[in-house]
Formats: sequence, structure tokens, C-alpha cells
Amino acid sequence: MTETAKSQPAKSHRQLTGTVVSDKMDKTVTVVVERQVQHPTIGKVVSRTKKYHAHNEGNEAKVGDKVVIEECRPISKTKAWKVARLVERARPE
Repeated sequence: MTETAKSQPAKSHRQLTGTVVSDKMDKTVTVVVERQVQHPTIGKVVSRTKKYHAHNEGNEAKVGDKVVIEECRPISKTKAWKVARLVERARPE
């Protein structure tokens, strides 16, 4: 290994924050991520949503929880994200 390869920091993975909308699968949660973008012609700010399947190893994330998901290697056909940490638990009603 060269000297420059050793000194470079590890590549950081993309992280997104979203809300868990489904935990029916084993070790997998569906997370909806909402972002605000400006419409190209109108100029109005509109919200865009996208759903991601994320790996949830200990089944600790439940519906309504706010989580941070992190990009990882593909785990299955639709799952290439993992739950990095729980930000906020859902309030029980």
C-alpha cells in the first residue's frame, strides 16, 4: 500500500433522516424520507417523498420512530440501506 492510501480517511456513507412507516418485515423497515425542493418553473417550494427499505438488525425501530438511515452494500434486491440510529421514539397514544 502506498503512503497516500493509508492517510486518506474512510469514505463516509450517505445518510438520510426519515420516519418508519412499516415494520411488518423481519429485520427490515420501510422509511419515508421527505425533502423540500423548489419547482423549476413555478418557483414554489414543494415536498417530495421517497420510500426506502432499510436493514433493522435487532427489530428495534417501530412504526412512527424517526431514524437516520445509512447507505450500505446491497443486502437484497430492494434493500441497500441500514438503520444507523434512532433519533426519536414514536409517542405512545
